[in-house]
Amino acid sequence: MSGILQYDFMVLGLVAAVFVGLAAPVVGTFIVQRRLALLGDGIGHVALTGVALGFLTGTAPLVTAIIVAILGAVAIEMVRARGRTSGDVALALLFYGGIAGGVLLIYLSPGQSNSTLTSYLFGSISTVAERDVWVIGGLAAAVLGVVAIFGRELFVLCQDEEVARASGLPVRFLSLLLAVTAALTVVIAMRVVGLLLVSALMVVPVATSQQIMRSFRGTMILATALGVVATVGGLTTAFYIDVPPGSAIVLIALAGFVLSLLIGRFVRRSRTWESTP
Repeated sequence: MSGILQYDFMVLGLVAAVFVGLAAPVVGTFIVQRRLALLGDGIGHVALTGVALGFLTGTAPLVTAIIVAILGAVAIEMVRARGRTSGDVALALLFYGGIAGGVLLIYLSPGQSNSTLTSYLFGSISTVAERDVWVIGGLAAAVLGVVAIFGRELFVLCQDEEVARASGLPVRFLSLLLAVTAALTVVIAMRVVGLLLVSALMVVPVATSQQIMRSFRGTMILATALGVVATVGGLTTAFYIDVPPGSAIVLIALAGFVLSLLIGRFVRRSRTWESTP
């Protein structure tokens, strides 16, 4: 581990990985609870259009990705809540439009190539600059701040929207807030995990944690720890075997899920033994 810390780009990458590992599973816990596990995928495809728009216009891709991802997240939520189109169909429409628009615009951008597209689709260690780390850190702080302030209300919303509405909670505002927070999380993670795999980091650690923990809070805490382990471990593995970091991060997270199935079975069996007179 000390060897990779000699490289500045790896230090920046590891710091960014920690931010991503903290933020993605926290938001993912709410998304999974609300049965919108594919929301991150939909926003990720839309964010690709934002990245391509940044290259085409000569502006910072991170900034345009934030704007387009937020607009896409709001569109998904508005279609889901008000339109006749169901949530999964709305996500599918954003899937297709986002990826098609992104590929088209990035090929129209001067000086861009397949390697540019690949670095955003699957993550790239060497492209994380110091400015990116500051932006990722600020966005991660904003995401965690939203959860700290509105966590209780979001929990009620994700448990049962009708109960939240009957309790007097601003359901539309909270739904949009969750969608926008998910959009920010996607942009946070795209440089490390990649836009095509970012949703896995929002979902897999949560699914892993659910195999072991009973409470919502416990699930979130364990998922966050697993997210940090997956991002740091995946980034380190990617450095040594020279593969895209996104694939290594997701495979480590999936390996944790398989292990959790065995641990969860043992924990449930132990609880059954303890409850048996």
